[in-house]
Amino acid sequence: MELKSIEQESQLLIPSITLKNQVTPPQWALTERLLINQLNQAALEFVARYTRADGTLIWRQDWPGMDGSDDPYEGFMNLALLYTLGGSSELHELARKIWEGITWQWTEYGQVHREFDAYYDWMHHGEGYLYLYFLGLAGPATLKDRQRAARFAGMYIGEDEEAKNYDAQLKLIRSPITGSRGPQFELTAEDWVTHRGILDNYLAPYEDIPGVDFASGKCAWSNDEIYADIVRLMNERMTRGDVPLNLNATGLVTHAFLYSGDDKYRSWVLDYLAVWEERTRQNGGIIPDNVGLSGEIGQYNDGKWWGGYYGWRWPHGFMTIIEPLTNACMNAVLLTGDMGQLDLARNQLDENFALGKEVNGQWLVPYKYFDAGWADYRPAAPRYPVYLWTVSMADEDLNRIERIAKDHDWNEVIIPTVSGGDKKTGRDTKHYIGNTQPWFQYIRGLNPDYPQQILDANCKLVEQQLTKMRSEAGDPHNWITSYNEDDFSSIHAWQEMCPVYMESLVQLTLGGPMHISHGGLQHARVRYYDVEGKRPGLPESVAALVKELTDRSVTLELINIDLFAKRTLIIQAGTFGEHRFEEVHFLDEAGASVETSIVNNKWLVVELPAGTGASLQITMSRYVNSPSYDLPWADQEKNVLLEGRKYA
Repeated sequence: MELKSIEQESQLLIPSITLKNQVTPPQWALTERLLINQLNQAALEFVARYTRADGTLIWRQDWPGMDGSDDPYEGFMNLALLYTLGGSSELHELARKIWEGITWQWTEYGQVHREFDAYYDWMHHGEGYLYLYFLGLAGPATLKDRQRAARFAGMYIGEDEEAKNYDAQLKLIRSPITGSRGPQFELTAEDWVTHRGILDNYLAPYEDIPGVDFASGKCAWSNDEIYADIVRLMNERMTRGDVPLNLNATGLVTHAFLYSGDDKYRSWVLDYLAVWEERTRQNGGIIPDNVGLSGEIGQYNDGKWWGGYYGWRWPHGFMTIIEPLTNACMNAVLLTGDMGQLDLARNQLDENFALGKEVNGQWLVPYKYFDAGWADYRPAAPRYPVYLWTVSMADEDLNRIERIAKDHDWNEVIIPTVSGGDKKTGRDTKHYIGNTQPWFQYIRGLNPDYPQQILDANCKLVEQQLTKMRSEAGDPHNWITSYNEDDFSSIHAWQEMCPVYMESLVQLTLGGPMHISHGGLQHARVRYYDVEGKRPGLPESVAALVKELTDRSVTLELINIDLFAKRTLIIQAGTFGEHRFEEVHFLDEAGASVETSIVNNKWLVVELPAGTGASLQITMSRYVNSPSYDLPWADQEKNVLLEGRKYA
């Protein structure tokens, strides 16, 4: 292994090593490259089937209601993520064109305004704007990227006069329903019209809706009289003030920081998280799910701390409490390096676990709170403490995972059949993310066969999705026009048909679990750039496998399966360059270090002559750099933004 330096365009020196050992490519490396090739082809077929040449989607002529602008973005966002991992260069242009096409199309439908959703909640904003976060990783940053990031963040930090979503004095997002038109304190019957049939099978949002038996667990939204009462009660009790779900907005504001490095975005994220910490303290340790415009907990719910929009009672309970909280806490660590920023999420996991009870020998925790008390007891979900542990690497977070009884085999790899949930294991499979637990087992050395198993499963998932997409039900020209049908012709069809899913590639190459599907940034230990292509992702024919993570190191294997061409890549410390590499150790077959070199940089160049490979252990200091979307190549326009006219 030879250490030298190459000169970066910004006149910085990036340390460089050259691998010398000829290796026979292991099966995982061959499968990984096969999967990337299959995903590249599947992506092109998917785009050809569902989009027009201008990037718009082949779909219906109208779409009423506020729901749905997130779904087309969700269906196509993985084009950018696949490119970021090393997918075809063609995908980058397609991803950008389709984002523009969807944004224009939903503007014409009347739901997007000024390129941002006019109004909806932060579960759905969170899902849809993953697309923007993936485009940020895809780089290089364009003027449009930077401008949009600043403008969209401005809607939530109090800078936008048309979208006054934020009360800067009380540090309060003013409604659960917000967007480019500002907070929506009054919802209409049309806003929920596309969801009525779906919500018939959900729990009622309140316990006192006339004509509804709350204990039945269902509520007839399709009944006009009941529907009118629901909308009326929502406007009285739910549409004003702050909710924990709004913590997902920290992703959008962090996204703006990653482009600009402007401290106002970091300060906003920290201040907004801190005010929820204070509200939780005031509420005796349980985070309240509704805070009025005055800052009072339960202001529009007769003083009840439960009963807010996407809160403890309706519709999902703890999931939509802990997910935005976990996202916000991880964003705060990214921006500060302070592991104490995880404490609010940790404390809510602890409070929830302590409220549990033993049922038939199994410890169950409450997911909901009704007027009669805690309810909807289920097994605790390990994925949330797994996310915290991958950030902290702390024993206390490991203990939060290990206290959860294994009610199924955590080493088992699943192939999700629908985007939603797996009945056998209870695992959430939104966006076909279903294998966080077996990855966790693997990265701790308890599931050695996982890399090949998850790659094989991912290949089968692509095949499954292609079959579904190519079926008659997958033809967009055959889709019917009703709103609430249960087949593939609903607004969720693009997600259900999409073959571009790559959980295995994120986990194995980046060294982290897939993002939280409702608005999480893609946190991970490393990422890669192709030096010859001057772009993000693994170079052609290079396979990567993160084999071990510790608080101070990452161990990974790199293989160039091409016997004829040399490849050169750059490894980055952290998805956003937030870490710093210290030393690189070349490991022998027994895992012992046989050579060591100094790095002291967030980037490391690795040259892989034809047919070479190596296992490297790279020591690192974590969360010591300011995170950014910066590529290893200089951006002369990094801080350029356009300014509009100033009106009197």
